[in-house]
Amino acid sequence: MILYRPVGTKELELIRESGYRAFPPRLPEQPIFYPVLHEKYAVEIASQWNVKYNDDHRGYVTRFEIDDAYGGRFDVHTVGAEYHQELWIPAQELETFNGHILGEIQVIHSFGGEK
Repeated sequence: MILYRPVGTKELELIRESGYRAFPPRLPEQPIFYPVLHEKYAVEIASQWNVKYNDDHRGYVTRFEIDDAYGGRFDVHTVGAEYHQELWIPAQELETFNGHILGEIQVIHSFGGEK
């Protein structure tokens, strides 16, 4: 299963520190980790939300793969348009989720940088 995750610079640095093998733990106020199913949706978040609200005005889209059997355990949630689809992974399961990532997390898009 191919998934996408829009991230900011701080989260990307933590991914880099993992050797591009894991997403960092969620903050206490973030009970859900939500990778998205469509690149178009990830691009919207990274280019519109991350660029606008992050201190450095940067946003990135990552792409990664998890094994289908594990990914199929999670319901797909549509949160807007038809392609606004996410998997909702409980924060306490993120370490296990990371263990199911196949290969490396790739950065496929970069946005912003201007104030």
